Order: sequence, then structure tokens, then C-alpha cells
Amino acid sequence: MSLFSSSYKPQVCFRPDRFNPVVLAETKNLKVILACFEAGQAIPVHAPNSDLTATVLEGMGILTAGSEEHHLVPSAWAFVPAGEPRGIRAETRLVCLFAVSPPPTAAEHPTVPTRRQP
Repeated sequence: MSLFSSSYKPQVCFRPDRFNPVVLAETKNLKVILACFEAGQAIPVHAPNSDLTATVLEGMGILTAGSEEHHLVPSAWAFVPAGEPRGIRAETRLVCLFAVSPPPTAAEHPTVPTRRQP
């Protein structure tokens, strides 16, 4: 089934306790996620067996990809291949569009902390 939306904004939803992964679409080959972060929330560095394409829609943050850190700003995008360590930390409210292929398993994702430790 095809999907279309004229705007991602109605799906943006933040949680106070952790980042909120809003699943927009999913098949056995691909998962599309609207990732909503409050300032200080993070996905810890991990290395799942999935390719990741990330596009920043709103806000600022830091992407760890391999051994490098990249500053995220609106319209920035990144591709991180399967098996390469990656993590993300929001400096402000941050909204990203993630395309993950294939969808990762629950075992590949560590527990996500509620807030970055100072």
C-alpha cells in the first residue's frame, strides 16, 4: 500500500522521558521513522546490521558515525552503512527522518537513556 502525506508536522510528537520514534511506514525491507528528540535526549552509539539514512528536518544535534562527530542542522543528511557505529544526541529539540534498511531487531538496540548525562 502506497502512502502520501503533504507534511510530516502532524506526526511530530515529543516524549519527556526519551526520544520518540514515530513509525511512518514499514515493510520487511525498510522502516521509515520520524525521530523526535527533546534537547539532551540521545540514541547511544551502537552498530546495528542496518543501513541508515538520516535527514534533519528541525533543530540541532550531533551525529556520531564511526569515529567522527558531525553537527546536525536543518536540511543536513547522512548515510551510515550497516555495522558502522552510530549514535545521535539532540542539542535542541530535534526532528529527523530516518530510513533504515533492513529494519533492525530489538536485540540490536541498547536501552535508550532518558537524558544525556552531563
